[in-house]
Amino acid sequence: MTRIAVIGAGFGGIAVAHLLRRAGFADVTIFERAGDVGGVWRDNTYPGCACDIPAPLYSYSFALNPNWSQRFPPRAEILEYLRGCVRQFGLEGLLRLGTDVTEAAWTGTAWRLSLAGPDGATGTAEFDVLVPATGQLSRPVVPAIPGAGDFAGRVTHTAGWDPGLDVTGLRVGVIGTGASAVQLVPAIAGRAARITVFQRTAPWTLPKPNRRYGRARRALNRALPVLMRASRTGTWWLTVVTGRAVVGHPVARRLVGAISAAQRFVQAGRLRRRVAPDYAMGCKRVLFTGDWYRTLRAPHVDLVTDDILRIAGAGVHTADGAVHDCDLLVYATGFAATEFLTPLRVRGRDGRDLHDEWRDGAYAHLGIAVPGFPNMFLMYGPNTNTGNTSVVYFHEAQARYIVQAVRAIAAGGLLEVRPEVAAEFDAEMQRRLSTSVWTGCTSWYRTGSGRIVTNWPGMAAEYRARTARLAPGDYLAGVTSRR
Repeated sequence: MTRIAVIGAGFGGIAVAHLLRRAGFADVTIFERAGDVGGVWRDNTYPGCACDIPAPLYSYSFALNPNWSQRFPPRAEILEYLRGCVRQFGLEGLLRLGTDVTEAAWTGTAWRLSLAGPDGATGTAEFDVLVPATGQLSRPVVPAIPGAGDFAGRVTHTAGWDPGLDVTGLRVGVIGTGASAVQLVPAIAGRAARITVFQRTAPWTLPKPNRRYGRARRALNRALPVLMRASRTGTWWLTVVTGRAVVGHPVARRLVGAISAAQRFVQAGRLRRRVAPDYAMGCKRVLFTGDWYRTLRAPHVDLVTDDILRIAGAGVHTADGAVHDCDLLVYATGFAATEFLTPLRVRGRDGRDLHDEWRDGAYAHLGIAVPGFPNMFLMYGPNTNTGNTSVVYFHEAQARYIVQAVRAIAAGGLLEVRPEVAAEFDAEMQRRLSTSVWTGCTSWYRTGSGRIVTNWPGMAAEYRARTARLAPGDYLAGVTSRR
């Protein structure tokens, strides 16, 4: 019996575990260091946290949900959806919650995992196949600001928000204007005494056409599942338009850019110039919002575009000489997306360290397989992020490919991608990315050296097609594939 270890119980881990079980592989264990499933939707509890991809597409194709309350559901609903999927798929018995995998080492015949349990106990376990599904958005980033450690008030990152934190009457400073800030600031503006938003670069935005799904719509979804399929298909085609804009189609880019400019013109008022991006659309993540600009115009909200120099006491000092006093400082500064699998230590064939292998930037064939690391397959690996559609679509494509890989292992024992195949794929990715919109600014898509290691350079349909069938020739001689 093939023993399979999945690390992480977010969207990716749940998808691959379910499809493996459905394919007949019974010996699957899901290790999750937290006490619950859900990944980013478990960890991010800040006010306003919600999906910015429409729910019909931000869900599994094999588990469409008739009960979404709105097109862009709040994080609590997404978390409950994932919990429900675990129950529906019968995965509860596979979970090892509160168990951290600290190291994975290839022994020559199996993967030996070093484990740390919730009670401090440690141990090891061996598996034939290793599937890291730890995601790209699990390690929060906090910028190095002089004096930040001595801030006199309370400090939090959006990913570490305490649900019991009450902002009523507080002076809140928010550093960053990315996706979490665009959701958080409007959500707390009615309670905080004053909000100061520190903007380094203005985001590109698009209107967020949210609407509630009433009881009648939910009942129809349950009675006629074809309606959910139709909604998913329609949403997919909308993301094709935005996707073409991001990857450089001139007509699509002009159209989407004009919609964004119109939104700023209508909603930003006197702030239009200050919130206008100075880089190409898509270079950073495009944000969907209906209330960001209106909130910035509120009398008790200040937009600061001067650089932060230092923090002293309760004050944030900026380059214009101003001091902005805050009771609460919120870092809405995102994640270390380019540091794949950190801090997990992974040692492959001949003891090679994966992070040494990736010292110049992470890479993997199809974002899934790394030479020198047999029987290891990544979920949401390098160059599989999407800047325009649902990452769940990519997760499903990867999970289906991994099922084929495990079938090959069950038949032949080992599966290791050829170094030249992985190198050729990586060269293609970097060649295509070198002329992409993502080279025009600094973002979480790029390493410090400028290498783009997160994003897929084309459309999502291309990725699905390229992962649809495992090619035995991509792997070392003596290994066969069986579907």
